[in-house]
Amino acid sequence: MNTSLSLRQRSRALTSDELHQIRWLTLLTPHERRRAVENLRVAEVNPGEFVCRTGKPVTYWFGVITGLFKMSADSFEGLNVTFTGIPPGGWFGEGTALKREAYRYNIQALREGLIAGLHVETFHWLLDQSLGFNRFVLKQLNERLGQFIAAREIDRMSNPNVRVARSLAALFNPVLYPGLESVLRITQQELAYLVGLSRQRVNEALAYWSAQGAIQVEYGGLRVLDLQALQQAGLNPN
Repeated sequence: MNTSLSLRQRSRALTSDELHQIRWLTLLTPHERRRAVENLRVAEVNPGEFVCRTGKPVTYWFGVITGLFKMSADSFEGLNVTFTGIPPGGWFGEGTALKREAYRYNIQALREGLIAGLHVETFHWLLDQSLGFNRFVLKQLNERLGQFIAAREIDRMSNPNVRVARSLAALFNPVLYPGLESVLRITQQELAYLVGLSRQRVNEALAYWSAQGAIQVEYGGLRVLDLQALQQAGLNPN
């Protein structure tokens, strides 16, 4: 990969298999789908590379085909605050695209992956034309609001086991990340970046939830066995 080129310069049209992973395309009419496909691009992203940067103008609405990305921002104190992780199937930035404003967050690859982008003008064209697309975006915005409210709650939790459980549960949101099934390909270090804990403490938390039967640690990832237990972690005072 020629890393001296920008993501846009490295981008290409999507293959049929990659298009099949974009669930919202099935909500469009044949005419709308053709227009969307013509304006979709995909690019390989290196670990640590940024897809969006704070202050940059919006040009595309992005979605993850493969890999794992994190959404973060720098606080006034100079600290990096992670909002959420974005696994395969997740599309993000619809609020920024709707307002045509500059990004207020960074999107960075935690590992090598493929990122798809729909040009912002086509995004707005679909909003004007497609009822199915409007419903999809509305559902995205509603789920995203709930996700960020939950993220604020997680930030205030002092129990590391609960923080890890609730952070994992957020990555298995079936609306925001429909491409993810019961297995998440993530390393303990990547999860530590997302949760804001040390790798050692994350490892201890995973061992705890594994003993509870909520997850199963596999080579290169995690299998969720009891999503409800992760979602309700910390809610029971006992």
